[in-house]
Amino acid sequence: MKALPCFAIPKSFFKILALSAMLFFMPGGTTLCTAQTVKVTVSGVVNDSHKKALPFVNVVVKTEKEAVFVTGTVTNEEGRFKLTDLSPGSYILEVSFIGYTSRTVPLFVGTLSDYLDIPAVELEESVTALNEVIVTAAKPDDNTEKMDKKSYAVKDNISQAGGSVLQAMQNLPGITVQDGKVQLRGNEKVTVLVDGKQTAMTGFGGQSGLDNIPSSAIEKIEIINNPSARYDANGNAGIINIIYKKNKQQGFNGKVGFTTGLGALWERHENLPSIRPQYQATPKINPSVSLNYRKNNINAFFQGDYLYTHTLNKNEFVTRTYNDGTVINQQTKRNRNTGFLTLKAGTDWNIDDRNTLTVSGLFSSEKIIDRGDEPFFNADLTERHRLWQFLEDELKTTAMFSGTYQHKFKEAGHLLNIGLHYTFHREDEKYFFDNIMPDFTGKDAFKLLSDEHVTDFTADYIRPLKYGRIEGGLKFRRREIPTNMQFFPGVNSPLDVNAGGWATYKETIPALYGNYIFENKKLEAEIGLRLEYVNLQYDVNPEHNTYTSNGYNYTQPFPNVRFAYKINTRNKLSFFYNRRVDRPNEIDIRIFPKYDDAEIIKVGNPDLRPQFTNTLELGYKNNWKSGSFYTALYHRFANGTITRIASTVPGSNLIYNIFQNVNKSYNTGIESVISQEVTQWLKFNLNANFYENQIDAFTVTNKYPVTHTFSAEKQQQFSGNTKLNTIFNLPKDFDLQLTTTYLLPDIIPQGKIESRFSVDMGIKKSIQKGKGELFLNASDLFSTLVIKKEIQGDGFNYTSRDYYETQVIRLGYNYKF
Repeated sequence: MKALPCFAIPKSFFKILALSAMLFFMPGGTTLCTAQTVKVTVSGVVNDSHKKALPFVNVVVKTEKEAVFVTGTVTNEEGRFKLTDLSPGSYILEVSFIGYTSRTVPLFVGTLSDYLDIPAVELEESVTALNEVIVTAAKPDDNTEKMDKKSYAVKDNISQAGGSVLQAMQNLPGITVQDGKVQLRGNEKVTVLVDGKQTAMTGFGGQSGLDNIPSSAIEKIEIINNPSARYDANGNAGIINIIYKKNKQQGFNGKVGFTTGLGALWERHENLPSIRPQYQATPKINPSVSLNYRKNNINAFFQGDYLYTHTLNKNEFVTRTYNDGTVINQQTKRNRNTGFLTLKAGTDWNIDDRNTLTVSGLFSSEKIIDRGDEPFFNADLTERHRLWQFLEDELKTTAMFSGTYQHKFKEAGHLLNIGLHYTFHREDEKYFFDNIMPDFTGKDAFKLLSDEHVTDFTADYIRPLKYGRIEGGLKFRRREIPTNMQFFPGVNSPLDVNAGGWATYKETIPALYGNYIFENKKLEAEIGLRLEYVNLQYDVNPEHNTYTSNGYNYTQPFPNVRFAYKINTRNKLSFFYNRRVDRPNEIDIRIFPKYDDAEIIKVGNPDLRPQFTNTLELGYKNNWKSGSFYTALYHRFANGTITRIASTVPGSNLIYNIFQNVNKSYNTGIESVISQEVTQWLKFNLNANFYENQIDAFTVTNKYPVTHTFSAEKQQQFSGNTKLNTIFNLPKDFDLQLTTTYLLPDIIPQGKIESRFSVDMGIKKSIQKGKGELFLNASDLFSTLVIKKEIQGDGFNYTSRDYYETQVIRLGYNYKF
């Protein structure tokens, strides 16, 4: 195991520290559905002095100071009791039974565990009978949240209702979206889960497909900045967990909805000459249905969504300048048609009070048709060098099966969960090109077929304690992806036909973890360790002209530590540390060149190795009656940073984008969230994140298409973003949401991306006695969101402006029954 890198804090840390002081004294803000009040179940057993269980014993809970009754129960035939829906606070547990001396036990209920199991309470025999005991609870803190995650209900995100999951995420505190990828605190190394599991729909370790999952199918989104050991170690920026809707009410119930809309409302930038028109007034259609039936010990559920859209997916204008003085003006315009069907169904079978079996399946089909134009002109647009027109026909099919068994022990919250999950995912891509040159026209094509098979077996054990819980478990994953690329060259084809063929990705990962959570009146703690073994094998077509078979394996520990000190009931300090990894995705090491751009060729690198990252965070939380303030200083440092390198080879103006492990990188920043309910009709949430990204100087060797060396100087950029969500609860059941986002300039591989600004707005009205809902929203209201980049390559530089579709207006209706 390699030694951890030195904890070097850059100068920007002190700039960020000064900003934190400014943020601390800012006026208060709002919530976009922040953490909800925790409700805890407390269980235990009552015995006599001979360790024999006592049935029908009175157990009551009182507040610690006022001795006011909160709740009570009696023990069952086995001497066990369970007290539900207790709010966090300090209590007294009183246990009494005729013929025995009553006992008083102090009871502390925290926010870290949903279940607590106190040690056995023993009663001594007595001739004195007890009077009835009354128990009372302390007033709950209305703004409590767990250490590990923040949850946001999608239904409260009015300004992006009816869109995709990716669009809904853009309004959440701490999340930004860049080039279709989700970022947490300026870092795109995010693991996206669906119902707590990695899936092919969102990419194993990646984020593919998020822009096509309808938000109407989603119940809530969880953000986990500092994952514990029970989560996979992949994804150093953190985890986003997407929770699908699932109802468990008695009888037959459900929800139906329909959303329609228009995007690309006007032409934001005129096309270069001689190409097909860009999409305008693009339609959006999203019907959805959610059904549930529960009777006796059976609960059956179904979720169906269809998202059909036309989108101006990309409209980028690029000026490339080479060292020899050559200037090329280029436009990449992509008109996209998408149809995405998702069907999810399953059954919960409560075999008895302690055993439950859940079987579920998910099927999705995503059809994408891209029609694109890429003209290439000289500096003054008087001469067209080339027109590259393409048709991409892509079908993605996903089928998932999940079976989980849960055994509940006698103590509430004492669980054993066993799961078996299988995913099949097929990518069937066909590209057709018209390569129109001044003196000839070539017709080229290629076909890519990739089948992904993933099997996961998991076992998790949870044991509540008096002051927390212990967790432990194991996971075994087997993943195999055979891929085949076929080229069909035309006249004077630019395709590298010798780089085609087949490759097979094989991944085996067994892992063990243990976690201990403790909480009392003053302290919170979580200490965990995950041990993972990874064996990756990548078999490559021996006739490939550049790459050979490759792979790697390692056994590594991934610890996590969290401590918090409660200064008082409203102020808390916290400290976090974890170690995580970013394993290259299969597409990152894929050996086949991709020609979705005629002169910027993307290709993977099977020599890529994992990137290991350590994260430190110091946080402070303050709650008051109508709001809260949270701020965190964080520092990440990574070895073997994975990034794309854009370079040229002698004798060619083609740019090759290839993934490489470069040097160390650092991400240091401060994130603050101020939430405030100003009045009954106004609340808002202000999220600010300022950070400095740094990548040390490096030199790497690219093998494709020929061996060449690339060097880059140290990159350093102070950046950040702010996000303000304001919610107005208006008369006559109207709700209005206004979201404002501003992103500062930031570094990207070999360059920077300029600042961006947007405003989203949405309004909804409750109708039909609360069962119906109408909403209208608009994204990028003032059409200010343009992606501007500057890239400095080896032998060239380029600037770009992407006027892709950002303005969308949606109208929708939902009905619950």
